[in-house]
Parts: sequence; C-alpha cells; structure tokens
Amino acid sequence: MMAPVFLIGYMGCGKTTLGEALARQMGLRFIDLDDYIEAQNSMSVAEIFDEKGEQRFREMETEALRDVAAMADVVISCGGGTPCHSNNIALMNEAGTTVWLTTSPECITSRLLLPEQKMKRPKIVHLPDEAVIPLVEKELLARASYYSKCQLQFDSTDIETAEATERTACRLASMLNHKA
Repeated sequence: MMAPVFLIGYMGCGKTTLGEALARQMGLRFIDLDDYIEAQNSMSVAEIFDEKGEQRFREMETEALRDVAAMADVVISCGGGTPCHSNNIALMNEAGTTVWLTTSPECITSRLLLPEQKMKRPKIVHLPDEAVIPLVEKELLARASYYSKCQLQFDSTDIETAEATERTACRLASMLNHKA
C-alpha cells in the first residue's frame, strides 16, 4: 500500500492532466479534489462559491481533504488554493507525499485562456484575457510560501501533447519511486 500523492500548484499547472497519467502509470486511483467535493455536495465548485461563499467552500475542501488523505494508493489533484488554508499543507505532508507542480506564469496563462478552461474557472471566467497574467503572477507570489512546503518540486511544463504528458508522468513516477 502506498500513501497518497498530493499534486499541488496553481490552476493550469497540470495537476489533473499529469495526475491522471501518473495514476495510470503507477496503477493508482486518481482523485480530483474539486470533483470529489462536487460529488459529496451535489453542487459544482462555482455554485458552492456563488451560494455559500469562499469561506464555506474552504471548510468543505478541508473536510474532503481529510477524507482522501486517509486513502491509500491514490494520486490526488488538489485545488490551487488547497495548501493555503486551514493548515492543509501540514495535513498533506503528514499523510503522504506532496509534489509542487511548477511552470511559468506565461505557460499557466496560455492554458487558462483556452476557452474550455477559462469558462470553468470561477476566479477568471469574467476577467478580460489581459488581466489573467497579472492575477497569475500575483497569486503565485502570494502562494509560494505554502507551495514551497511541499516535499518535492517538479516541472510540469511539458504536458502539451498526450505523448509529452506520458513521458513527464513517467519521470515523476520514477522520482516518486526513488523517494519511497
């Protein structure tokens, strides 16, 4: 049995894309924490934000994180803000392995501005495109002190094609296996 692997990083850094490939390669189950929260509450994250507010969402997120942190043989893609609230980063570091996925603000922004990505992100959906990179840069700076508490740091830039994602997941799996 393997302790959970938590993928941490800003939205658009590749937590879900890389996480699904990593779980496949390692023979583990993949859980997207936002999807888990939505299933537990029969509401989308956007609806939770709109109807209950960010504070209640963060409480629900920590409850969901405690649930999945108790599981074995899972790769968990966390929301970009998950490590920044309720001492969640300490919970994840105690329960398993935390991996901070890093890439440039420009790369993150180009991914977030894809129409199918932008429309599902409550934080940027109503922003003009040119306002996204300043937001990304500002929030990356504000969150760096939390993200830097991860046990591993990994460059997730090269996931633009299916083949590149598989290669990148293979590198991360190797890194995790050597850590174990």
